[in-house]
Amino acid sequence: MNTPHFICPFCQWTSALVLIFLCGITRHNFSNLIAPIPLSVATTGFSPRGGGFGGRGGFGDRGGRGGGRGGFGGGRGRGGGFRGRGRGGGGRGGGGFQSGGNRGRGRGGKRGNQSGKNVMVEPHRHEGVFICRGKEDALVTKNLVPGESVYGEKRVSISEGDDKIEYRAWNPFRSKLAAAILGGVDQIHIKPGAKVLYLGAASGTTVSHVSDIVGPDGLVYAVEFSHRSGRDLINLAKKRTNIIPVIEDARHPHKYRMLIAMVDVIFADVAQPDQTRIVALNAHTFLRNGGHFVISIKANCIDSTASAEAVFASEVKKMQQENMKPQEQLTLEPYERDHAVVVGVYRPPPKVKN
Repeated sequence: MNTPHFICPFCQWTSALVLIFLCGITRHNFSNLIAPIPLSVATTGFSPRGGGFGGRGGFGDRGGRGGGRGGFGGGRGRGGGFRGRGRGGGGRGGGGFQSGGNRGRGRGGKRGNQSGKNVMVEPHRHEGVFICRGKEDALVTKNLVPGESVYGEKRVSISEGDDKIEYRAWNPFRSKLAAAILGGVDQIHIKPGAKVLYLGAASGTTVSHVSDIVGPDGLVYAVEFSHRSGRDLINLAKKRTNIIPVIEDARHPHKYRMLIAMVDVIFADVAQPDQTRIVALNAHTFLRNGGHFVISIKANCIDSTASAEAVFASEVKKMQQENMKPQEQLTLEPYERDHAVVVGVYRPPPKVKN
């Protein structure tokens, strides 16, 4: 005789719920039940381009792509450094002029004043320029306004007797003049007490170092056409009394002829197709006979279809037609690609025959 089976009502309800749940998973795809991991959590670092804090670095060339190649104190990475074009990179980078410097992050803002216990400063062969020797050698200028940085550059104080002298690091990736000096240019003709006409002053990065070099007895007439950069230049001149900002187009020197006296040197970094003509117009108006010029030439801005060497040769010929005698030409690798600096004399005095 068969005994009837008793089925618990609770078990029936439980089985029914399980079947409904499984059917729902099959119908709606099991993967939808798992929350995706956000990309920002799944990837390491702060930048999708890799390494470090990303961003545009600090000292690195034009900012780099992720922090450049470290600072004066070695290392690769965060905050950009003196040398870099690299992408990100690990490490902590940034250091100071000597061991124990700040580590620094992000855009490499003001790092503060480093003590000079392990640092020695020597005069460069160009008067007014110095070499700071520490863990890594660096080009520096004596700060005309101690305690103030201009573009987040590093500073170091050296004790000389009872006094402390502050120097500012000069980055060749951000200054054509610094690149030329480190490249071994024979003469820059910019020295203490000189009067300099600077064409294409931008926000004043290199202008500030020229201001350091010429010192309180010299003058820097800084010409810049962009009103946005001009505001920065004017603010810089408020603290550096040897800078006279001129917010005007360098193609029209007659518009500012009443503001500028005769000068000893013209430095030009205007990056325009008619660059030599611009410099010549200003030389005819402001540069004394026997004065000198230093011109930075960017080949692509003059003729992007010709080779850099052909462009440089063409510009030299144009200078010769304007009573400008080139004496030296130097390319700016590895700091700038397809750039050259030409140094020369304007209307040189005639040679005396014996």
